[in-house]
Amino acid sequence: MITILGIDPGSCITGYGIVQSQKKRILYIDGGCIKNRLADMPNRLKTIYDGVQKVIHKYRPDIFAVEQIFVSKNVSSALKLSQAKAVAILAAVKNQLPIFEYSTKKVRKSVAGTGSAKKEHIQCAVHAILKLSSHPQSDIADALAVAIAHIFSENYKIKKKRFKNKISISYLETYHY
Repeated sequence: MITILGIDPGSCITGYGIVQSQKKRILYIDGGCIKNRLADMPNRLKTIYDGVQKVIHKYRPDIFAVEQIFVSKNVSSALKLSQAKAVAILAAVKNQLPIFEYSTKKVRKSVAGTGSAKKEHIQCAVHAILKLSSHPQSDIADALAVAIAHIFSENYKIKKKRFKNKISISYLETYHY
């Protein structure tokens, strides 16, 4: 049984999702949002870091999976998202978690079957895969999709075998761009 923490970074709302992989099943454990209503960026980053730390301490995941930042026309937004992602990764590093990064396109293709899936499709796919009673909120669905994408990835198959053999995995060995 492997527990995966998926993160959808955001400077205002950072989504998180916890799933477990048990044999051929994926079990939903929890999902939520770290919400920021603070005006200044330094305190927003502290809120994200503290929130991710709390989630890690509560659920003790084995794997940390995060969505890569999609760089669009708005450079300012991309920089804020990158900062949010960085403090979430820092929390994982401080807790010695192996870190995996997945592009938005790869996450969407893994979960919904196409890299161009809309947010609503991701919500429906996560709802169906995890057999949830209702559709999760968008940020939570995105974070759960990142965790699910990790399970579906080739990296997971290789790393799972290593975990079973209790071979330690270093941070640099598992961080993929």
